[in-house]
Amino acid sequence: MKKYNIRYFALLFLFVFAGTACSDYLDENSISYQTTDSYYVDEDGFESLVNSCYSPLHDIINTRELIFFGTDMFTSKAWNLADEGYTGSALNCYNSSFNADNGSVYSLWATLYEEVAICNTAISRSEDIEGMDEDLLAIRVAEAKVLRALSFFYLVQQYGDIPMPLEETTTASHEVTRIESSVVYEQIISDLEECEAILPSQDDTDYGRVSQGLAQFLLAKVYLTRGWNYNGALGGSDSDFDKAVEYADMVIADYPLESEYKNLFPLHNENPLWETFPDQVDKNDEIIFAVQYSDNILTYDGGNYYHSLFGSGAEDIPGSLGRTSDYNRHGGTGNYIVTPAMYRLFDPDLDVRYEHYFVDAMYALSDVSNFVPDSNDPDVTIEFTTGDTVVFFPPWNQSLSDEEHGMDVGGTSKYAVYNTNEIGILDGTNYCDAYKTPLMWKFWQPGIDYDDAMGTCDYVLFRSAEAYLIAAEAILKGASNGDLGDAEVYYNTVVDRALGDNAGAEPMCAETPEDLDDMTAVSYRANGNLDIEMIMDERARELLAEYTRWYDLKRTQTLIDRTTRMNPWTAAIGEMEEYHYLRPIPQDEIDSSIPSIEQNEGY
Repeated sequence: MKKYNIRYFALLFLFVFAGTACSDYLDENSISYQTTDSYYVDEDGFESLVNSCYSPLHDIINTRELIFFGTDMFTSKAWNLADEGYTGSALNCYNSSFNADNGSVYSLWATLYEEVAICNTAISRSEDIEGMDEDLLAIRVAEAKVLRALSFFYLVQQYGDIPMPLEETTTASHEVTRIESSVVYEQIISDLEECEAILPSQDDTDYGRVSQGLAQFLLAKVYLTRGWNYNGALGGSDSDFDKAVEYADMVIADYPLESEYKNLFPLHNENPLWETFPDQVDKNDEIIFAVQYSDNILTYDGGNYYHSLFGSGAEDIPGSLGRTSDYNRHGGTGNYIVTPAMYRLFDPDLDVRYEHYFVDAMYALSDVSNFVPDSNDPDVTIEFTTGDTVVFFPPWNQSLSDEEHGMDVGGTSKYAVYNTNEIGILDGTNYCDAYKTPLMWKFWQPGIDYDDAMGTCDYVLFRSAEAYLIAAEAILKGASNGDLGDAEVYYNTVVDRALGDNAGAEPMCAETPEDLDDMTAVSYRANGNLDIEMIMDERARELLAEYTRWYDLKRTQTLIDRTTRMNPWTAAIGEMEEYHYLRPIPQDEIDSSIPSIEQNEGY
């Protein structure tokens, strides 16, 4: 099960042709009579059907626009052009283009309901499976129910009241009924609690399958979310926070934190000239569930391209070798730009995550002679030797003076400099793209060929570090202390792992991360001062670019405040309103339903 991504039609093809020998390859044998009704009847057929429930996870995590954009964490580049008539991305600006016809709104809806449909097929067909051990059958059904519950959980947070089909769809129908959010949460919790009692532990199942730990983790997160009871519509109560801590403690007990943060993700060196191309190990005791990838052509499904999505490229820097794998950015270059405020949430000196995430210097990959940094002064040239720094992004707390900037903008340095308050808005440089931003290399897997080559490392969806932060948040909301103690114990445990050898120190972040000129620093260790804002900052640091941010902001009802403060596009021309806490129901869904289902308020 380590690498399970096999579409059920591919499995059906292999099933039909398995065992065919050369001696009878000309025998007439019609395969057109092989149908789902004749295939999904025994253990082999049902196993392939359940395996197919995992495949849409790749599409789900790649339908990420509504999770990353329009938050305090990621934005689009060149936001200083807003005052020149540029409208920016609708997802960051929350303007009139963010409506029921938006492609991202439809894509996430359709992808999640694809998963629901496949899981429902497995659940419904399980009643007629013959010759399969009853305990194994129950486990496989539980896997499908957990994956369905996860999809419903994403859907109800995004869209509010939603259709909630629980049976296989066997006939075409235009009838669609939206179910109240509180009822959806009841169904999610009921399914997860049922499955938690059936599923084996991670140690007793194939790695990559749904396990008891995943059910427990989702219960912790679902109870936490329902406890916040957005708009009074989720049926939540204060007791939900106690349940969140209870399940978070179960996860923490079974999934110990990895001692070194970097071992959770592909290992790399941020200087391509020093890269050692280490073997990648993507299995870790902290990981509760990860979307699986492989270099097996039968299970590849396009591969993992998170390595290429974050930050601008390096093809245009002096000494670049052009389109090479050294700074591979193809497959979405510049799509997701870390907001300047995000850099200011870290202690660049003490927090090991900062070094793992961000490439703060780009290097010449070849010698360069007579490079002209400023086209207005062609007599001034620079020589670069392979390995020299050509672009530098100083940490937020080490802002360089105008004199220390590059010669391209009148400074004395031979390399270009972008202070944090200049990222995304520095005009006129001749060194490189005027809107260059640091590469975000959290998922960088070295050795991948340029162009459309994809990574093979798994994408971590849930891990126990988040369970610590769930417990801390729930205790802040009124739950009793957990097995480890109060909220600050859980919170500081995550912080100390990020400090590595500096555990126990006082890591310093910007007091006002959105004010890029304010150098005032404050500790982010909890010491009698922990609040939801600190929890949200730590979730941003720990879970950067993991599939959670919009949901965190929605749950804690900090979406509008943090996004309008920290997302430059939203701050420049954003039009966020309370109704943006829900997405519009896709217009295609409204048009195809009879009678038409109701649109969410405000759209």
